[in-house]
Amino acid sequence: MLAGVTTHVGSTASPTLPTDGLPAALSDVTGSNASLRGFLHGLPGVDQVGAEARAASLGTRSVKTTAKAYALDLAIRMVDLTTLEGADTVGKVRALSAKAMRPDPADPTCPAAAAVCVYPDMVATAKQTLGGSGVHVASVATAFPSGRAALDVKLADTRDAVEAGADEIDMVIDRGAFLSGRYLDVHDEIVAVREVCGDAHLKVIFETGELQTYDNVRRVSWLAMLAGAHFIKTSTGKVQPAATLPVTLVMLEAVRDFREATGRMVGVKPAGGIRTAKDAIKYLVTVNEVAGEDWLDPDWFRFGASTLLNDLLMQRTRLTTGRYAGPDYFTLD
Repeated sequence: MLAGVTTHVGSTASPTLPTDGLPAALSDVTGSNASLRGFLHGLPGVDQVGAEARAASLGTRSVKTTAKAYALDLAIRMVDLTTLEGADTVGKVRALSAKAMRPDPADPTCPAAAAVCVYPDMVATAKQTLGGSGVHVASVATAFPSGRAALDVKLADTRDAVEAGADEIDMVIDRGAFLSGRYLDVHDEIVAVREVCGDAHLKVIFETGELQTYDNVRRVSWLAMLAGAHFIKTSTGKVQPAATLPVTLVMLEAVRDFREATGRMVGVKPAGGIRTAKDAIKYLVTVNEVAGEDWLDPDWFRFGASTLLNDLLMQRTRLTTGRYAGPDYFTLD
């Protein structure tokens, strides 16, 4: 077992870029599918009962008063405000971008969201609206959400988004390749997409609801990190189950152990199904307890969501004014 990879569960410019600066024990792991498979299947197995019990326990932590106010503002700052529908329009993306910059127009102390996440053809609209606000533009790519396309099509999809001004690319892996054991194919595709990203950060979506086991979640997390991912992301939001607390816990353990082994931090983004402030705070508690406070930052943890922001705003208003705003007080997205 590689030194520095610990058992705590339940408890690009070129293809060689991802191995730059990695320990010698990892530098040749991706030399062949056999060596990559050997490494991934040699990772500590996940205790399903233990992981789910720990996630449930962390979800019962009570956060109140000042700590709750801090958590609500932090969660708002971590939201990738998302619209990924075939019926998206220029007007809708402009409105969403305006909301990301000023989530609560009546309260100038309310922080901005982290990013607006859209399809590649809407990147230019979001970029123009957001201007120099500091809110990033994220774009899904690589034949989202299925990932079923030839590599040249996926790279063209990514290139279009980057050239339109995307700061971040959310790509989807080929789940069929991963589940059939073609790990090196998945790795090399991530490397190729990262190269096309240039300065844009790359988030790699696993679609964990299709991966069947927590062991697979741990393996794909390491695979993506070895390939140079800046973030690892649970889901597209189009498949159920999407994000869950136990799956996110396993991914947080992976990024923690990866930093211990390599010195490099990687972010985590749960997406899909996180709708309430109460749920968001459970995730923040889990981040703090599993990965550590370094990840309690929008640079290292994000929520992919469309409806979560409104509940965060309602809870924030309740905390600051003593009364709830009505559900129609904030715009529906």
